[in-house]
Amino acid sequence: MPKSQLIDPEDVRRPGAITTPPIAVNAYDRSLDAERERLGDDVLRTMLADMLLIREFETMLDDIKRTGAYQGIEYQHRGPAHLSIGQEAAAVGQALHLGIDDVILGSHRSHGEIIAKGRTAIARAEEPWLERMMEDYFEGEILRVVEKQLEATDTRERATQFLLYGLLAEVFGRRTGFNRGMGGSMHAFFPPLGIFPNNAIVGGSAGIAAGVGLGKKIRREPGLVVANLGDGSTGCGPVWEALNLSAMGQFDRLWDESRRGGLPLVFFFVNNFYAMGGQTIGETMAYERLARIGAGLRHDNLNAETVDGNDPVAVADAMARAQATIEERRGPVLLDVQCYRQSGHSPSDASTYREREEMAKWSHIDPIATFGAQLIEHGVIDEAGRDELAEWARRHLVEVTGLAADLELSPRLNAVADPDSVARLMFSDEQIDLDAAPPGEVRCTAAETDRGASLARRSRSGLVDGQPVSPAKAIQLRDALFEAIAHHVVHDDRLVLYGEENRDWDGAFGVYRGLTQMLPYHRLFNSPISEAAIVASGVGLALAGGRALIELMYADFIGRAGDEIFNQLAKWQSMSGGVLRMPVVLRVSVGSKYGAQHSQDWTGLVAHIPGLKVVYPATPYDAKGLMASALSSNDPVVFFESQRLYDRTETLRPEGVPEEYYRIPIGSPAHVRHGEDLTILSVGATLETALATADRLSEEFGIETDVIDARTLVPFDHGPVIESVRRTGRIVLTSDASERGSFLATLAADLQSMAFDHLDAPVTVVGARNWITPPAELEDSFFPSVAWLCDAIHEHIVPLPGYTPTTDRSVERRIDEVRRGV
Repeated sequence: MPKSQLIDPEDVRRPGAITTPPIAVNAYDRSLDAERERLGDDVLRTMLADMLLIREFETMLDDIKRTGAYQGIEYQHRGPAHLSIGQEAAAVGQALHLGIDDVILGSHRSHGEIIAKGRTAIARAEEPWLERMMEDYFEGEILRVVEKQLEATDTRERATQFLLYGLLAEVFGRRTGFNRGMGGSMHAFFPPLGIFPNNAIVGGSAGIAAGVGLGKKIRREPGLVVANLGDGSTGCGPVWEALNLSAMGQFDRLWDESRRGGLPLVFFFVNNFYAMGGQTIGETMAYERLARIGAGLRHDNLNAETVDGNDPVAVADAMARAQATIEERRGPVLLDVQCYRQSGHSPSDASTYREREEMAKWSHIDPIATFGAQLIEHGVIDEAGRDELAEWARRHLVEVTGLAADLELSPRLNAVADPDSVARLMFSDEQIDLDAAPPGEVRCTAAETDRGASLARRSRSGLVDGQPVSPAKAIQLRDALFEAIAHHVVHDDRLVLYGEENRDWDGAFGVYRGLTQMLPYHRLFNSPISEAAIVASGVGLALAGGRALIELMYADFIGRAGDEIFNQLAKWQSMSGGVLRMPVVLRVSVGSKYGAQHSQDWTGLVAHIPGLKVVYPATPYDAKGLMASALSSNDPVVFFESQRLYDRTETLRPEGVPEEYYRIPIGSPAHVRHGEDLTILSVGATLETALATADRLSEEFGIETDVIDARTLVPFDHGPVIESVRRTGRIVLTSDASERGSFLATLAADLQSMAFDHLDAPVTVVGARNWITPPAELEDSFFPSVAWLCDAIHEHIVPLPGYTPTTDRSVERRIDEVRRGV
C-alpha cells in the first residue's frame, strides 16, 4: 500500500466505460517471396529441416511406445510420451529469432520446443563456446558417448547429435541424459542452451517463467522468457496468477526508471483446442478465442494476438513483434498460437472424443507438408532436397536412438549397486560465502533505520539479573529474524524479498519493519494475494540465479500453493540430476486464535515431501541463527514461525541474542534443559509448554526432565535424542500439530525402533486434537498443555503419586477416537 499513490474517490466514482483495443486474429499476410527476401532461403530450409527433425523424434517415440521398436531398434519404454505431432510449426517459429540469452520453459509436451530452441542456439553460438559447453557438462560424459559412436562433419553437427542424444537419453531415464534420467520426458531441460525446465503439471511453467523474467528484470539482463503452455492451462488458477504478477502496476508506477515495465515474458499458448479430451472452446472454457483473456488483465490486452500456428513463418513474425514489445519494456505478451495435435494425447489415446472428419481436415493441412510444398512452389527447395532433409532427420534419430536404447552405452543410475545415487541429488547441502557475494543495493544500513536505532537501545537478553525484561525493552524473536535478514540483504544483492504486505506494512507481523527504509522496490515488494504465483516465481527466480525470500502469511495458505511447494520447489533440484540449485526460503507463520482456517500447524504435511528442508525455531537465538543458515543455503527451506512467539525474548541463554552475525546448522536439535528421569522433545511453540511441564514435574514429583527443542524437522539428527533416551529411558514428544499424520508420529516410529533397547516405556505423543482448530475461546481444549503432558506421562510412562488426570488418555479412549476418525 504505497503512500505515494492516492486513491481519489472523485476519480474512482466518476461515470465512464471500460474499452479495450481490438485483438488481432491471424493478421499475418506477408508472401513467401517477401519472406525469402527478408529471411533468406537458407533460413527457410533450416526451418523445414527442424520441423522434420521434431516430427521424426515424435514418430520414433510413438513407434517405440506402440510397437516396441523404431527402424529395427527394439526398446521397451516404460515412461510417458506426450507427442506434439502436428505442432512442429509452432515450436520452430517460436525459436527462430531466439538467442542463447533467451530462455524457454515448457510443458509435458515440449520435446519440439527443446529441439527447436536447441538448434537455434547451436546455430548462433560460437563454435569454441559449443565445444567447451559440451565438454564441461557432466564432465563430458554425454559428449564421450556421442564422440565414440557417431561421426560428425563439424562442431555444429556434433552439437546437434549431443542435443538429440542428451534429450532422448533423458526421456529413456538414462544417467547420460541431460538430467541424469531424473527428469524424463515431461521434465527434460538443458540450461546452457537457454532450455529451462519442462513441467508435467498443467500450467506449471507459468509462474516459474514469471520468476525467471523477474530475475532478468531485476538484474537488467538481456533476453526474454517464453512460457510454453497449453490451452487447457487457461483453466488453472496459477496461470492467471502468473499473468497478473507479470503485469503488476507497480512495475510501471513504483519501480525505479531503469527497471520500469512489465516482465520480459511471452506467454506462448500452444492452442491445439483440446485439454486431453475436453475441448476448451465451446466446452470447458468461457472464451471463444483464447487471446481474449488478455483483455481481462490490462488496458493493452497484454499485447495479445491469435496466430496461425500451422505456419512457422507466421509464428516467427508474431514472436518478432513480441520481442520488439519487450525491448520497449511493454511486456508481457500473450500469444494464442492455434495448431492441431494430430496424434493422441499420448500413444494410448485412441482419440475417441474427436470426429474423424475433423482429424482429416487438419491432416490435409499438415504443417510440414504444407510448408514443404510452399518452399517447392517458390523455388526455395526441390522435392529431392525436401526428401534429403527428411532422410537427414531420420538418420540422426536412428543414430541417437540406437545409442540411447543401449544399456551398456547409456546406463541408468543404479540405486541397487549405489543406494545413495538418488539420495545424493536431493540436497546440495551447500552454504554460500557471503564475503564472495555481490554487495547488496540498499538505501541505508539496518543501523541507520528507525528500527535499528530502537534495537540498539534494547537488552539483548530477556533476563537481567535474573529478572524478566519487558518485551518492549529487549530483542524479540521478530527482531532476531530481522537482524539475520537485514545482514543478508546488505551483503548479497541476489536476495529478493516479496509476499503479501511485505512493504510499507512491514510484513504482517512486524518482521520486516525497517526493510522498507533499507531496500529499493526491486528488492522488497508487495505481491498480489497469489500464493501459487509467489512460490512459483520464487522457484523461477532461483533457477535464474537469484535468491528468494518469499512469505505466505499463514501456514493455512500452503494449500493455495500446494503444487508450487510440493511439486516445484521440492523437486527441481533433484529432477535436474544435480544441475540446478534452489536457494529459496519460504517463510510461513503458524497462527493462533484465528480459528480453523488461520491457526493450523502443517509442519507434518511439509516434512512429508522429499526435497524440502523444514525449520521451526522457538527462541530468538535459534531464529536468528537458523534464518542465517536458511538464507545461506542453496537448498529450498520452509521456515515456520509461530505467531505466539514473535514477541518472545531470549531467556534460555544468559547472554541473549548475539548482535553479530552467526549461523546455526540446520538439522541439529538443541538441548535446553538437563535431567535424568524423562525426555521431552518439543517442536515449535510447545517448547514453552515442555519447559513448564519440566518445572512442575520437578517441583511436585521430583522428576528431572531432559528437554530438547527439535528446531529442525528435515533434516533431523536423532543422535542427541537417542543419547538422552539412553539416560532417561522415557520420552514424550509434543507439538501444536494435530497428532494424526504429524511429524511427531514419524519421530515416534523412528525412536521406537532406533532406541528400543533403551526404552522403559512406550514413546508417547502429545499433539493437538484431530479436529479443526476451534475459536480462540476453545483453544485450551485443542492445543497441548502442561496438564495434557502430565496426563500422558501418568497414563503411559510412570504413575505420578497423588496425580488426578484432567483428560482421558487411556488406550481404550484412543481406540475409540481413532475408530471415529477424531
